[in-house]
Amino acid sequence: MNVYEEYQKKLTTPQQAVQCIQSGDWVDYGVCAGHPVALDRALAQRGAELHDVKIRGMNALWLPEIAKIPDAAQHFCWNSWAMMGDERKMQKLGMCYYAPLRYSELPRFYRENLEPNAVAMFRVTPMDEHGNFNFGPSCSHMAAVVENSRRVIVEVNPNLPRCLGGHEECVNIRDVDFIVEDDSPMVELLAKPSTAVDEAVAAHVVSHLRGGECLQLGIGAMPNAVGTLIAQSDLKDFGVNSEMYVDAFVDMSLAGKITGKYKNIDKGRQVYSFAAGSQRVYDFLNDNRECMTAPIDYVNDIRTIAAIDNFASICGAVEVDLYGQVSAESSGFRQISGAGGQQDFVLGAYLSRGGKSFICCSSTYVDKNGTSHSRIVPSLAQGTAVTEARPNTMYVVTEYGAVNLKGMTTWQRAEALIGIANPIFRDKLIAQAEKQGIWRAFSKY
Repeated sequence: MNVYEEYQKKLTTPQQAVQCIQSGDWVDYGVCAGHPVALDRALAQRGAELHDVKIRGMNALWLPEIAKIPDAAQHFCWNSWAMMGDERKMQKLGMCYYAPLRYSELPRFYRENLEPNAVAMFRVTPMDEHGNFNFGPSCSHMAAVVENSRRVIVEVNPNLPRCLGGHEECVNIRDVDFIVEDDSPMVELLAKPSTAVDEAVAAHVVSHLRGGECLQLGIGAMPNAVGTLIAQSDLKDFGVNSEMYVDAFVDMSLAGKITGKYKNIDKGRQVYSFAAGSQRVYDFLNDNRECMTAPIDYVNDIRTIAAIDNFASICGAVEVDLYGQVSAESSGFRQISGAGGQQDFVLGAYLSRGGKSFICCSSTYVDKNGTSHSRIVPSLAQGTAVTEARPNTMYVVTEYGAVNLKGMTTWQRAEALIGIANPIFRDKLIAQAEKQGIWRAFSKY
């Protein structure tokens, strides 16, 4: 039987495919743009007859249909490796929980520490002549998911970009139990327009770059502002090794700023593990041999990052305290995002010869009541997760400047961080620093 005959034998409807899922099962939805659409809809239709179906996923770009049924939390439980807005909506429904883990550890976790999933179901590109389905912009840890699942259902979608890779970017039909077809359009993840604050933060970051660095960027308006500034600058010959591929990289590529010529490994190729952004991101990655998707335990491995000279990691933060502790994932007990690969990139960038890491945030934020709060705080509040321990933090950047905390004492850190806090909060921060014993009589900012 050739691969096309095998395809027809395994082809079925979404409704038939999800009949293999039973109450109490663990099911994996895959990553971001790889979350299934037709299969999710079919599973939601069975919701009333199912109980305690536990689903693993991450970075949901849309609210799954399973979350829209009555009393969803009685039937489904979403377990997230990294959270976005729609997962926070599920959290409010009482059906979503965060799983703290370094993103790079996921493949090993699936292969060595996890009981097999009952079912894995996720989106793929159409099959090639060798029987391979490409994971599209969602390589991540999917090969490990396939290995550790008793049944595998693929949702074939012709709109997924075919993302070329180094290894583990495909699943072969021999490892697939059921095939369904769907042509839902790609869901875009559009960053908010950059503000003057975003642009000021980006300008401070770019002022520390000299060209030739290998970049890692996160998601949001500020990283896109960094990309815009680089695209408009005289800097050139950047490389890419980033867990997530975003619009900023497309801007820099089209401006001729990314060549990868100075990368010690994967020279000339833009390396990433998953992608999300506007349609232009998906179009740019489709069959693009200058870009290489790879599993997350390669892209985010501290050893991979450290092997590349002049690595520049640019990450975001929710809050930074006066000791240099960083939270990029929660505010008190409220989970906002996830740890992702921040720790790996912060540590790896510092081990890179000439490398730098930047933790970036606006100096303030405004709550739903219109009250302004400082993101530079005396100490992280009870329940707030420490994403980055204080010995690891290098540059912290706000619109008021960038400070390198490496090697600083506690009083020096307090001085430096208060110096880049919003001026309206500096006196309060000084008063609190005095109470905490980290402000000297001779201190200044």
